[in-house]
Amino acid sequence: MNAYLDQYKQNHIYTATPEQILIMLYDGAIRFTRQAMMAEEQGNQVHKLERISKTMAIIVEFSNTLNHDIGGKIAADLDGLYQFMIRELSAARKDTTGEKLKTVEGLLVDLRETWGQAIDINHQQQEGSTTLREHEQNNQPKKVYVALNAAG
Repeated sequence: MNAYLDQYKQNHIYTATPEQILIMLYDGAIRFTRQAMMAEEQGNQVHKLERISKTMAIIVEFSNTLNHDIGGKIAADLDGLYQFMIRELSAARKDTTGEKLKTVEGLLVDLRETWGQAIDINHQQQEGSTTLREHEQNNQPKKVYVALNAAG
């Protein structure tokens, strides 16, 4: 059964759009941060450190894939936020209060929500332009027919 689940997950990732992968990565980073918080509460330092490392790896990847040429100030601001989270995660390794992890979790949840909204808006705009193109294409033969009849 586990092999089937692994195959399903693998297929899900291979067929995902870049936007879906971004959301999956945010979900993973949030999940790992929460698992680190739980491990802290349970006194399991090894598990906490493993989960912090996984969260950090995802955030480093976010930072590395920013396109500063296209993104400009937004990319620079995101990079600053990612670097802040990396510093907080580094400090969370020794922090026993869980505050550093809570800060990172809150930022990740907010960013995931913002990206989700941006993706939804982008899809709506694309659907709107697709609908407009389809409408124009569907009406094109009528326009040509009317123009030919008016000329003849």
